Amino acid sequence: MATSSSSTPTSQPGGTPDELTNIVIGIIGMGEMGKMYAERLSKGGWKRIIVCDLPDKFDQLQEYCKGKGLTAMLDGHLVSREADFIIYSVEAEFLGKVVAQYGPSTKVGAIVSGQTSVKAPERAAFEKYLPRDVHIVSIHSLHGPSVAPDGQALIIIQHRAPDAQVRLVERILQPLQSRYVHLSYDEHDDVTANTQAVTHAAFLSMGTAWMCMQSFPWETGRYIGGIEVVKTNITLRIYAAKWHVYAGLAILNPAARIQISQYASSVSDLFKLMICSRESDLRTRIHAARDFVFGAPSSSSPPPPLLLSEAVLDSFSIGSPSSSELQPPNSHLALLAMVDCWYILRINPFVHLALAATPVFRLWIGVAEYLFRSEERLEAAIQAAIHETGHRSDDAEFLVAARGWSQCVSFGDFEWYRTRFEETRGFFEGRFEESRKQQAALMKAFGK
Repeated sequence: MATSSSSTPTSQPGGTPDELTNIVIGIIGMGEMGKMYAERLSKGGWKRIIVCDLPDKFDQLQEYCKGKGLTAMLDGHLVSREADFIIYSVEAEFLGKVVAQYGPSTKVGAIVSGQTSVKAPERAAFEKYLPRDVHIVSIHSLHGPSVAPDGQALIIIQHRAPDAQVRLVERILQPLQSRYVHLSYDEHDDVTANTQAVTHAAFLSMGTAWMCMQSFPWETGRYIGGIEVVKTNITLRIYAAKWHVYAGLAILNPAARIQISQYASSVSDLFKLMICSRESDLRTRIHAARDFVFGAPSSSSPPPPLLLSEAVLDSFSIGSPSSSELQPPNSHLALLAMVDCWYILRINPFVHLALAATPVFRLWIGVAEYLFRSEERLEAAIQAAIHETGHRSDDAEFLVAARGWSQCVSFGDFEWYRTRFEETRGFFEGRFEESRKQQAALMKAFGK
């Protein structure tokens, strides 16, 4: 991470009265994130916000804009010609085509941003298609549209603009009340790969494995409390979102591809040690990963407090078990592989936790830490991995799912990704609303 990277809160005042009245803000692409930005900025006092979406959605967009302080435009040419600050809120897969179409119409001296989760193709598109007399200050909110932006990380990339234009962008975005993190394009893609790529792969794989088993985990009697609550909730959170949010990050970010491939390899390597009953080798590898990521256990100094306490985890449950049997021990293969992947790739997740972590990433590190920093819990997972066969078929399904997602990403196939995602999403349909309530309570408890 470059030493020039910094993280600052949005404590500076918003726009001046003249700016609030006269600066024109344009948003090209009115999906869920585009709408969230438009509504927040309008409520924050910006008077001239123009937006557009696909031309065949113009009538619906006009209806949506009524009473919100927004003006619908027919296309991106009209937005680009008038706006002083333009946000391309477009799926990463299609961004190049959209910028090629509308970029040449950009107003002289305007500031252009992109809200994509992977910046390498965005940078290439902006540099190729935007006129030289416009500024580039890109952005990325590290959360989904269902999460309030207050206090969340908002990455700002000063690529082709003087400091004064960056300060203007910060003033424009002040209504989001987010925490600004200043990075370069390359740093952004490294950070998002490290904080999101493997995390998403783990939960996508869990969901696909459960679908293949045709089993709702919170109704089997084996996935009810503690760590399993977080795993189930985050899986549902991811599948409740749009597939393209994750596809672009995974497929178009080279660093993400490497990490997703290694995660699948870690799952495979650990599973082979499990089924071959190589307990000593498994313990050695797991302890090496623990020592690298969390530090070796020490009796000389007290450990730092856990991100997630046992009291918080034990206060949540989902649904009702189908039987009164005790939950059998769990290998927690998904978590073991996560930490092993970080170890193999020499990634320190706590660096990115402090810099620009997403809510999901913070929870996932918290759960991993909860398992790995307890010698008792970690040893129980190792023992379950070797001796407990109750979860063996589940772990086998998880391995197959992890390999499948890794291959999908390595082939760079958006349609295959969409098909896998939506097929699994359909299995969980009808469960999302119940889970959203649990997620809100879990996030609130985690934030305390």
